[in-house]
Amino acid sequence: MSLVARYLERNGIPTVVMGAAKDIVEYTGVPRFLFSDFPLGNSCGKPHEPDTQAFTLDLALKVFESAVGPRTTVQSPLRWTEDGDWKNDYNNIARMPPEEVAKRRAEFDKVKQVALNQRKQAGVA
Repeated sequence: MSLVARYLERNGIPTVVMGAAKDIVEYTGVPRFLFSDFPLGNSCGKPHEPDTQAFTLDLALKVFESAVGPRTTVQSPLRWTEDGDWKNDYNNIARMPPEEVAKRRAEFDKVKQVALNQRKQAGVA
């Protein structure tokens, strides 16, 4: 997404990137970046919390309007958890109960089978 934002900017379309992978997004040099210190895939706010999502979108629009120069990064004040321990737990297979690992593996295998079937139907497999 960061490279798309740079392409759009180069062609006169201003952008703001909302992201959670600060090191990667900043490395690519996007013009405006709203960083949320949330797990990957959740940069727009917490799931099922429209208030945090609306806050994040409003903040992104403010970054869009007020960025003082290229490579402007603003960090959202929202926190996933107060203590930040989610960073040690989030998708850490070593800290998951075996039942959760088995459940996720079964879900992944199901999605993988759907993709394989679609490839076969398209004659790509």
